[in-house]
Amino acid sequence: MPLVTRVTDLIGRTPLFELATTATGTRLLLKLEQFNPTGAAKIRMARAMVLDAEQRGLLADGGHIIESTSGNTGLGLAVVAAERGYRFTAVVDHHACKDKLRAMRAMGAELVFVADEDDDNLATSAREDLAEAMAAGLSDAYFTEQHNNDANAVGYYAVAEELLEDVERVDILLSAVGTGGSLFGTATRLRQLGCTPRVIGVEPVGSIAFGGPGGPYWQSGTGTPPGATIGTAVDYSLLDEGVKVSDTAAFATARAIAAKLGLMIGGSAGGSVHAALTRLAEFPPGSTVVTIVCDGGEKYLDTVFDDDWMKDRDLLDTATEREVLEMLDRYSPTARPAELVEAR
Repeated sequence: MPLVTRVTDLIGRTPLFELATTATGTRLLLKLEQFNPTGAAKIRMARAMVLDAEQRGLLADGGHIIESTSGNTGLGLAVVAAERGYRFTAVVDHHACKDKLRAMRAMGAELVFVADEDDDNLATSAREDLAEAMAAGLSDAYFTEQHNNDANAVGYYAVAEELLEDVERVDILLSAVGTGGSLFGTATRLRQLGCTPRVIGVEPVGSIAFGGPGGPYWQSGTGTPPGATIGTAVDYSLLDEGVKVSDTAAFATARAIAAKLGLMIGGSAGGSVHAALTRLAEFPPGSTVVTIVCDGGEKYLDTVFDDDWMKDRDLLDTATEREVLEMLDRYSPTARPAELVEAR
């Protein structure tokens, strides 16, 4: 690693972790984006959105960035704003994990809440409406509007480039869809580089991006809740399949992986990994399946990894945790056949 002078110089080159391998040589690789600054993928698009705004003359020196965020985008923008001399206001709700809110404040962000402290419901639509109105009322402000910002997806092009530096090909790209930038930006760049994977998007049960009834959910930073508008970064022309995973299955997977491997992944990443593990044997033999783990689990110690919080919301599912542990044992790369090891 070269000597650097800015935190954003540390973005990228995140590792690939082989989580599972079938007897037919199909393997599940996790792109561990928690090794970025702020512990999340979204700092990639935060930087891209600010650089794009500067290039288009939308941010003047000392200007004011405003964004609606559940946490990780705000953390990324807080870093970029601090480096580049901007004021940053994050419009948030109490559904966000407390550690994300604390970290944004620590990096100089101003937090504006759209709900009372005892209201921990997801309020995406209200946040976005307020952020837009605030920016419209200030002459030096720019609303980055992550859900409808073309630079969002462009920020993830480097993920595709890094993947193809580490593996020969990506056959299946299966990841969570929130704004859509990480999955569809990566898929777009893979295609530009001559690799056309099957693209499978994952959203929480209750999210509306892939149809079906809307409802509440607890997976943070992902999905499109009822009442919110599906953003332009969700590129249905690239989507081969959309699947839904319940909060209980997503969180059980994150908890099982932590207990089995000591690897902490976020709750929404747990949903993607659950979808991949349960279907791994169905994929063509020898497939390389990649899931983008958008953040680590350390931010969710007071939620996903807290038994009391989980029990209070009827989310604790020890039976599913056992099922995930069994799949991890069955597909353990350390137990794969010798001929597969030699082939690699």
